[in-house]
Amino acid sequence: MRLITARLCLLAGVLAQGCIGVRAQQSLDVQQHGSRTDQAPASLEAEADGDGSALIDQSTLPSAIELKGSRPRVDPSAVKPAATSLPEPLSSLGATPSLALPNKTSEVRIRELRPLSLSEVEQLAEVNSPTLKAAASQVEQAKSNLLAALSAWYPTLNLSSSVRFQGSESRQNPANHQLTTEEYTFGEEWITNFGATLNWDLIDPARVPQIASARDSFEQQRDAYLIALRDLRLNAANLYFTLQRADEGVGIGQSAVRSSLVSLRDAQSRLQAGVATKLEVLEAETQLARDTQSLTLAVAQQNTARRSLAQLLDLPQDITPTAADPVQIIGIWQPSLEESIVAAYAFREELDSLILDISINNSNANAALAAVQPVINLSNTFQANRREGEVGVTIDNSVDWKQHSWTSDNTVSLGFTWNIFDGGRAWAQYRQNKQKAQQSEFEFAAKRDQVRLEVEQSFFNLRASNQDIKTTSIGVLSSRESLRLARLRFQAGVTTQREVVNNQRDLKQAQTLYADAMLKYNQSMIQLRRRTGLDQIAACDSLELSNKKPKDDLFDSAEVPIKPSPLNPACKASILQAE
Repeated sequence: MRLITARLCLLAGVLAQGCIGVRAQQSLDVQQHGSRTDQAPASLEAEADGDGSALIDQSTLPSAIELKGSRPRVDPSAVKPAATSLPEPLSSLGATPSLALPNKTSEVRIRELRPLSLSEVEQLAEVNSPTLKAAASQVEQAKSNLLAALSAWYPTLNLSSSVRFQGSESRQNPANHQLTTEEYTFGEEWITNFGATLNWDLIDPARVPQIASARDSFEQQRDAYLIALRDLRLNAANLYFTLQRADEGVGIGQSAVRSSLVSLRDAQSRLQAGVATKLEVLEAETQLARDTQSLTLAVAQQNTARRSLAQLLDLPQDITPTAADPVQIIGIWQPSLEESIVAAYAFREELDSLILDISINNSNANAALAAVQPVINLSNTFQANRREGEVGVTIDNSVDWKQHSWTSDNTVSLGFTWNIFDGGRAWAQYRQNKQKAQQSEFEFAAKRDQVRLEVEQSFFNLRASNQDIKTTSIGVLSSRESLRLARLRFQAGVTTQREVVNNQRDLKQAQTLYADAMLKYNQSMIQLRRRTGLDQIAACDSLELSNKKPKDDLFDSAEVPIKPSPLNPACKASILQAE
């Protein structure tokens, strides 16, 4: 008994020591690769500081003002510039004139389906997009506003001139009322006036903050242009991948309809041979109706995706784009999650724009305070008058136009104004703008958290889609083989049509899931590129594929045509259900 007890204790000790070793090894792996896994606890995911603490003191993080500056400037080299012209193959796809408005059906009828690659779509979007052109126009407007603000450093010169004719007459009674005569005089003269006023604000407290605000607004509009350019490229790629997915949906729908036609053909043949029942034919017809409905919906989604892409590209009214590139993985994301987050913090113009908001509000606060600060102005006014003619001419004489006179006056003044008390208006506006600057700081914190969440969502979706592609591809292969075996079993009379229908449905669902996984992977990839500013995408290894289309064994290598069905009005089509 003691021997058994000793052996049990020894075994328990060995197991306990093994468990401790395994757990220690797992803990070491988590600490080394915690940034790449989801199973690690929060305390182990953070890197250890110099003092050995597992958590980072958030108060020691560097300030965005220290990293980016109080007035961050746009770095055009960080973003690939937008295309400005179209090459010869795409020259006919230029943007429709901005104010063009078709008023005939022939002007909007689609006359051409133009296949486009992803690179061509991005190029067309950059050249034709009205949204990007509007953003570029706003940059030019902000530049003009900055030039207007810079003019406050220079003096102003005002010129004025006038020419007028002045006629006068007077009657004067003599002092002695006994006389009956009266004195009458008149005058006529041309007066030419010229004036020039030079003003120069030597000291103006509002000038510097107003120029600083205009300069920051200009930089903010440049950031807005880069944001619009990045969003345009993202939307163009998204719509292109959506169009590819719609094309895949049409292909899946056509394959399902052909499969249902083959099943219906087999069921009808077995019914005529007397080895099948009417129920199996009805099941095949029902499945064919379902697949036809799915194909109709897929075609509608394909048409909608094409026109959505055409709207983004601002193509001519009679051209519809189609996807020329096959559906494929665009690459592999190389940076880690932490590298992606840090890059997003560094490259996102949205964060720079909020920092500029803080600077603009501070400048507006200083400009508001300048209303109660002294202003010194230098002014020089010059006036000149020239008169031609004569006044005080008696009735017996005429005006001598040779007489003329010239007068001039020049005044130099130094002005000083100081609005000492305005009821507290300037200080109230100062505090308001300072509070707006503080609000921008809070918005920066919210945007920073949103930027990280967006990167993490795209990263996690990319990883999940990567796994889904592998899983769904296996599902497609197994479902296709299951359908092939089920059809052989049905033709041999060892199973029913229900098994074939179920396997058809499983194959269609597996193909749909695989297409969705491919779409989600590519969308997550371009979202990461947009949200991080990085373009570190490794291309996939090229595959040596045959240029011949593989043979599909599901249809006995025979082309099964899909006959088009007439489109009946809804009112007429609903009568069949009523009957």
